[in-house]
Amino acid sequence: MPERELTFAEAVREAIAEEMRRDPNVFIMGEDVAEAGTPFKVLSGLVEEFGKERVMDTPISEPGFTGMGVGAAITGMRPVIDIMFGDFLTLTMDQIVNQAAKIHYMSGGKMKAPIVFRTTMGATRRSGAQHSQSLQAWVSHIPGLKVVIPSTPYDAKGLLKTAIRDDNPVVFIEDKMMFKMKGPVPSEEFTIPFGVADVKRKGEHITLVATSSGPGCAGRGGEVESNWGQRRSHRSAHHSASRQTGIH
Repeated sequence: MPERELTFAEAVREAIAEEMRRDPNVFIMGEDVAEAGTPFKVLSGLVEEFGKERVMDTPISEPGFTGMGVGAAITGMRPVIDIMFGDFLTLTMDQIVNQAAKIHYMSGGKMKAPIVFRTTMGATRRSGAQHSQSLQAWVSHIPGLKVVIPSTPYDAKGLLKTAIRDDNPVVFIEDKMMFKMKGPVPSEEFTIPFGVADVKRKGEHITLVATSSGPGCAGRGGEVESNWGQRRSHRSAHHSASRQTGIH
C-alpha cells in the first residue's frame, strides 16, 4: 500500500474529510472549528469544502452543543463533537456519561448514539492549569464508552475513521504536543479495528504497555534494556572464558 508522510494533525483532518465525503450524516460541531480550524489549525479547510451546515461553529457552551450532538446521534446522524480542551470534559459529563453512554442499554438495544467526542490531552506552552490536564482515565471507567488515544499519524487516521463509523459513543483523545509529529500514512483507504494492540517490538523479559506519546518512550526504554542485556551477556561470556582459561 503506497504511503506518504503526514503530520498527526493532517492525518486527523484527512480522516474527518474522508468520512464526511463518504457519509452525508457525518458533521462536526464545536467552538472555532470552522473559520479558525480550531486553535491548533487541525481542521483548517474543512468549512471551505463542506460548508457551515456541516462544519458548525458553536457558542462557548460545551454542555449545550454536546447535548445537541447526542440528540442528533440518537436520531440518525453521526456527529463529531469537538471539545477544544480535554479539561472541558468536566462540563459535558452529564451528556456523555449519563446520556450517550447509557442510551443503548436503557432502551433495551432499540436506540444507539453513534457519536465521536473529539478532544485533547496534555500541556502545551503557555497553557493554564485548566487547559493542561489528561483526563482519559475518567471516561475509561464508564461502561458504554469507547476511549481511543492514538500514538502515531497512522493510528490517528485509521482509528478516527473507525470511531466515526462505530455505532457506539467514542471519546477520541489527541495529545496536543503530537500535532506536528510526522509519520507514514497509507494513501489508500484503510481503518484500524478497535481492541487490537500494535506490538512495536517483540521481546522475552518485560512487557511495556503505553498509549499516546508513551509508545515512543517505551520503545526507547526497550532499546536501553536490550543494549544492557547484550552488554550483560557479553560480560558473562567473557567471565566464563576467563575462568575456563585460568585468566584472572
